[in-house]
Amino acid sequence: MEACPIPVVTVQTVPYDDQKPGTSGLRKKTMVFESKKNYLQNFIQSVLSSIDLRDRQGCTMVVGSDGRYFSRTAIEVIVQMAAANGIGRLVIGHNGILSTPAVSCIIRKIKAIGGIILTASHNPGGPGGDFGIKFNVANGGPAPDTVTDKIHQISRTLEEFAICPDLRIDLSRLGRQDFDLENKFKPFRVEIVDSVDVYLNLLRSIFDFSAIKGLLTGSDQLKIRIDAMNGVMGPYVRKILCDELGAPANSAVNCIPLEDFGGQHPDPNLTYAASLVEAMKGGEFGFGAAFDGDGDRYMILGQNGFFVNPSDSVAIIAANLPCIPYFQQMGVRGFARSMPTSTALDKVAKAMKVTLYETPTGWKFFGNLMDSGRCSLCGEESFGAGSDHIREKDGLWAVLTWLSIMAARKQSVEEIVRDHWARLGRNYYCRFDYEGVDQKAAFFMMRDLGAVITDKAFTRQKFAVGNSVYSVEKTDNFEYTDPVDGSVTKNQGLRIIFTDGSRIIFRLSLTGCVGATIRIYAESYERDPEKLNRETQAVLGPLIGIALKISEIHERTGRKGPTVIT
Repeated sequence: MEACPIPVVTVQTVPYDDQKPGTSGLRKKTMVFESKKNYLQNFIQSVLSSIDLRDRQGCTMVVGSDGRYFSRTAIEVIVQMAAANGIGRLVIGHNGILSTPAVSCIIRKIKAIGGIILTASHNPGGPGGDFGIKFNVANGGPAPDTVTDKIHQISRTLEEFAICPDLRIDLSRLGRQDFDLENKFKPFRVEIVDSVDVYLNLLRSIFDFSAIKGLLTGSDQLKIRIDAMNGVMGPYVRKILCDELGAPANSAVNCIPLEDFGGQHPDPNLTYAASLVEAMKGGEFGFGAAFDGDGDRYMILGQNGFFVNPSDSVAIIAANLPCIPYFQQMGVRGFARSMPTSTALDKVAKAMKVTLYETPTGWKFFGNLMDSGRCSLCGEESFGAGSDHIREKDGLWAVLTWLSIMAARKQSVEEIVRDHWARLGRNYYCRFDYEGVDQKAAFFMMRDLGAVITDKAFTRQKFAVGNSVYSVEKTDNFEYTDPVDGSVTKNQGLRIIFTDGSRIIFRLSLTGCVGATIRIYAESYERDPEKLNRETQAVLGPLIGIALKISEIHERTGRKGPTVIT
């Protein structure tokens, strides 16, 4: 306890008009937070002020980061401002490290009012990289629009913030640190907790660890390769997969969290996790996985580099939930996927006679469904999957689910995927990302494309490409009515649905920190057993050609091709 009470200071400030959180919080170039006066403090004050004063006084919040550059500085400011704003207790990961799933887990476990996560997810880090601040609410999930709108409104008129500039904490020392503050009746408490333990205990209650350990250590030991991409997942992989489940230490690579992720892009896909792909192609390892910066996204690879499309992964997990003790006990209530995700999950839902919900992109939409007991499993095509054990997508949960399925079925990754296709058909699927596009060019391209495809005449169009003819059945700009609270979310992506079930989707994303990202999705369903093993790009080539032609994306953006193909 401090000998003298620490003063609470009120600092005058000037509001910023660009602090509207997106689907994944507020993301900017790191230099914006570092160089703009009080930019960080303004946003933190807006977050804290969005919590009703009566709820805020004496409450508990969780704070964690993915370890990227500027996180320690930001955590110190958050601690100082939380104390000054009446928060009673902060629970912070050791050295500031907590994965996004672990933050959600701890919020729910200790019944905190919410949490602040310092991450820009799969975006690069370092002084020249990106930084982000995300606020999760009491259910452990991302703040809904009502909360983020309130934060934005406060940020636009903010004139002052409260802070205890003399308050200092030691992030390296586990345990409690108490502080007396001026004009406060109760001390302010900071608890530094092990980054992994609470989350590990939750996973133990979900999975049969002995079965997974048998798979990784038995006579027919499965050799695995896990790439933490120098993000937050290093300590989790080491402690859970290696120490707890017996995988050899050399199974895990890039497990030291680095402020700049080793100069790499911590995005688990075929482009940015190329070193894992190459390692898997050698045939030595039977299972491979990579995680993004904050641990909520994942990629699965089989022997010889066999790639599991994220949409297929969610569907296969859904079809094999009886392998998981948690679902044996809890049952399966429903599935949900984001609109751009392939309809492979729909086929599983139909076979299992389970309700399927199609939502906009953004995990917050799944939270309402899970809180109301409608949904047990959800997923997105952007390498995210999770269940109702928390309210975030969860990369390690997905990896342990895959290992559980392999242990139960005694099959390889590729065998499991091909069996799934043989039973329910294959959804050929790909995504083209055009990153860093000029925002005005992207906006006008999407606006004009929307006008074209939603015109009544377009629904009578037929496109002949080679031997294929695609007849348009339906077009729209996707909107979603939440079945729980009736809220309506509009303008969530342009859809072209053809009579054979094929789809082309266009989405504009602003979660990057430089320019806009235009995403094009193409999907075609195949039931014929003789046509399940074709090359994805060959099958989808005609649809991609149609998408490029009607959008004029290369002409409108000046690009010659996509940045990333998934």
